Amino acid sequence: MRWFASMRAFGILFIGLAALLHNSPTMAQTGTAPKFQVDAFWPKPLPENWILGQVAGIATAPDDTIWVLHRPGTQLDDEKGALKDPPATKCCKSAPPVLQFDQSGKLLRSWGGKGDGYDWPKNEHGIHIDKSGNVWLGGNDPEDHQILKFTPDGKFLFQIGKPKATAGSNSHDQLGRPAHMFTDDAANEIYIADGYLNRRILVLDMKTGAYKRHWGAYGIKEATDEKLPAYSPKGVLSKSFGNPVHCVRIANDGLVYVCDRTNDRIQVFKKDGTFVTEFRVEPETLQNGSVWDLALSRDKEQRYIFVADGANDQIVTIERASGKPVTAFGRGGRSAGQFIWVHNMAIDSKGNLFTAEVGYGRRAQKFKKVN
Repeated sequence: MRWFASMRAFGILFIGLAALLHNSPTMAQTGTAPKFQVDAFWPKPLPENWILGQVAGIATAPDDTIWVLHRPGTQLDDEKGALKDPPATKCCKSAPPVLQFDQSGKLLRSWGGKGDGYDWPKNEHGIHIDKSGNVWLGGNDPEDHQILKFTPDGKFLFQIGKPKATAGSNSHDQLGRPAHMFTDDAANEIYIADGYLNRRILVLDMKTGAYKRHWGAYGIKEATDEKLPAYSPKGVLSKSFGNPVHCVRIANDGLVYVCDRTNDRIQVFKKDGTFVTEFRVEPETLQNGSVWDLALSRDKEQRYIFVADGANDQIVTIERASGKPVTAFGRGGRSAGQFIWVHNMAIDSKGNLFTAEVGYGRRAQKFKKVN
């Protein structure tokens, strides 16, 4: 009994010391990387037996609503029973391509598809919400060389580029299968990860579409379209972006982060295209590359970058200052919290993460920040 009492006292002392250390100034200054827990009930069931196809884009708006862009054309044959005449089964109908959800996962509005005055993409890809709440989206089909802008209610506002019209990575007025976009509202500029055909970052006036500047890997002004050797983890790092140039994001301090997906790296630039540094992420990855998308943490310094590693079915957290990997979560699978080709991601004002899956993943998930 004395032994038990001594051990119990030691345990209480140990817990107390641990709590003291946890709350000490040193630990507070060091901090820990954010941790996340999947919300298995987000989003809520869609109405009218709607179903999602490949989810090719996800974004958060200034009001913390979550926008999803999916591909209705990827609905599988065994999901189309409800579309037959007469219906063969209750399942399913494809949801409209653009959907807005609140934080609880409730569907707020949906719209999109072909219409007058614009060229809806054949294969939806990439969505961004600007500070006014307007919705920007694109596509990556071999004929998709355009980006569209809509109001939150789906009213068409503006189109940049035209389908079937492309002119290489140094064109001033044509796109090449753009993958992603991000607006610098204060500067009235839109940054385009251009993309699946071209190999550059293109910056345009976000109201007129007028050319501002562009650059390739390492800030090279004349981007190349020449055929590149296959990526090798032990080879010389490519002086060109690979295909696709899959994302572009702008930090609060003005640094521009670019996903060079098949080269397993993030390249960092100033807004004028000056190269700053690069970070390699899971550099042994061969198939499809590791850097599919990224989001910057919501603390004041934005200390962390969360990387959507689609090939390895995980989210990798790295330090923004050093590029050093800190932690990772996720694995391949179809259960809540697992991934099949995690393609895009977004972060809200509270630091919660949202992910989109293409291929046979075909869903959106929410991961609550828990520390």
